[in-house]
Amino acid sequence: MKKFFALVLILCSLNAFSWERVSVWPKGKMPDAQDHQIAAMTDEAGEKGFKPEKHRVAYLEWFEAPDESVRNGACMILISGGGYYNCCDVGLIDYWHKELTKRGVQCVNFVYRTPRPVGLPIYQTAWEDGQRAVRMVRSEAAKRGFDPEKIGTVSMSAGSHLALLLATSSQTPAYEPIDKIDEIPCHINWAIVNAPAYATTDGETGTPSLREGYGTDVTLSDVFKFDEKTCPMSLHHGGLDPYSPNASTQVYRQLRRMGIPAELHLYPGKGHGAFGFERAIEFMTQMGFLGPVPEPENIMDRFPSDIPGVTKTVEDVWPEGKMPDPQPNQCKPYLEWHIPAVLKTKAIQIIYSGGAYTGNDPDGFEVAPARRYLNEKGMAVVVMKYRTPRPVTGLAKHTTAWQDLQRVIRIVRSEASSKGLDPDHIGIMGSSAGGHLTLMGVTSSRHKSYYPIDDIDKVSCKVQWGVGIYPAYSLTDGIDVPNTGGGNDDSAFLVPEFSFDLDTAPMLFIHGDADGWASMNSVKTWEKMRAMGIQSELHTLALRPHCFQQSASPGTGSYTWLDRIGEYLQPLFD
Repeated sequence: MKKFFALVLILCSLNAFSWERVSVWPKGKMPDAQDHQIAAMTDEAGEKGFKPEKHRVAYLEWFEAPDESVRNGACMILISGGGYYNCCDVGLIDYWHKELTKRGVQCVNFVYRTPRPVGLPIYQTAWEDGQRAVRMVRSEAAKRGFDPEKIGTVSMSAGSHLALLLATSSQTPAYEPIDKIDEIPCHINWAIVNAPAYATTDGETGTPSLREGYGTDVTLSDVFKFDEKTCPMSLHHGGLDPYSPNASTQVYRQLRRMGIPAELHLYPGKGHGAFGFERAIEFMTQMGFLGPVPEPENIMDRFPSDIPGVTKTVEDVWPEGKMPDPQPNQCKPYLEWHIPAVLKTKAIQIIYSGGAYTGNDPDGFEVAPARRYLNEKGMAVVVMKYRTPRPVTGLAKHTTAWQDLQRVIRIVRSEASSKGLDPDHIGIMGSSAGGHLTLMGVTSSRHKSYYPIDDIDKVSCKVQWGVGIYPAYSLTDGIDVPNTGGGNDDSAFLVPEFSFDLDTAPMLFIHGDADGWASMNSVKTWEKMRAMGIQSELHTLALRPHCFQQSASPGTGSYTWLDRIGEYLQPLFD
């Protein structure tokens, strides 16, 4: 009897956590049925005894409900990739399901028909299945305890192409209605889009991007309609993906044109894959999809003081009487060394603030937290105070600051070895106008900003990396003001002072999506660098303005932004 009750308990437990499959189409009603297509994940399709004839219809697989203590009313549809040949991302579906369920999200796996249909666009039957699946998910909201207007997708590769169709084109019917379910709207409310394939015209027929997404005749595929129900997105793409990351930058640009919040996360040296799911969680947190957004915290309260044991020394940038283009209205430039007692890398990070070239603060929120963060990691930091306000003698707004930066890099390189540091591992980092200055330093080190005055000026001012935090003044629609057109149109191009010479260094960009000094400053620079064969990293942050880090909510990318810098620089510590 005890064994019997034990067996009953086991069976009940299994039933409580069993996953429920529901066919998307009623029998005999599936449009464009083709005998070679199945609906099955590759692990199941590869099992001995698998019978294709029993797996012709697309289905939803409902996972267990999240615990009531964390439930937040959200539902996520999980969409595998596989080139429209199969649904192969078994591991990703499992990972997404576990990560989202523990955060209170109801998850459902959507398995669509593959391989590619004959005589139809490669996506057609999957798109039909997808629109029907969204309607069925929405119809289940009340029963399963989630909000019918809190339905998102997370996807990979061909699944991301399908997700883009669902996200941008819900007002275009993929099939003729068959029953009452088809009266339910099929729009989704947000999308996490990993490595979308076939999205540019040089690969839209089902190949890798034949010209890597470049060319005046290569555009975003017009299958994506970007209608009035187009939803916010978080786009994730590897910089070396043969299914071009330019697809994600082009989708992001169109979302910006429409005023739809979005994030773009681009990963250097990465191929085809799903990267940065933590960023997707931060996006959903910032957008309120996972519940109320936490109260913001001031960054200076989080990093209130220097760590113990840091040695600080101060130096003038120029010898007395030798400063080029002296201006009567400008402050005196200087640099500060901040070297921790225990060095864990010999690399050096130079940091300076923004201030519209009218002022700059080496102790403010754009500098001190980053300095303290890197010092704590065991990295030497040099802080620069450059000349401001803007020159009054007809020089460009950035000229004297650029002179100071080139001189500081040379001083740091010339003194590095005596301080136990590496003169060939120097990076620069600035915010806003300081981000513009960083682009000057990264792209134009072969150009003299001043005539040499001593032996220090024989030293190279080339840097090995840059960090641009919401760089301003980088596009022609915002040379001296916020970007008047948001930087979204092709008529807004990179300003001519960026030479992009042969010593141009890779960069990390972090930018608020809602910044008046538009995130396209960063995106178009990233695109230019990729075209040169330079792999850079980029993160934009939904809903966030200029100075996004000054006050930010825990759990969002604006709160964890310093960790992006730490991760980017991690190879210097290994």
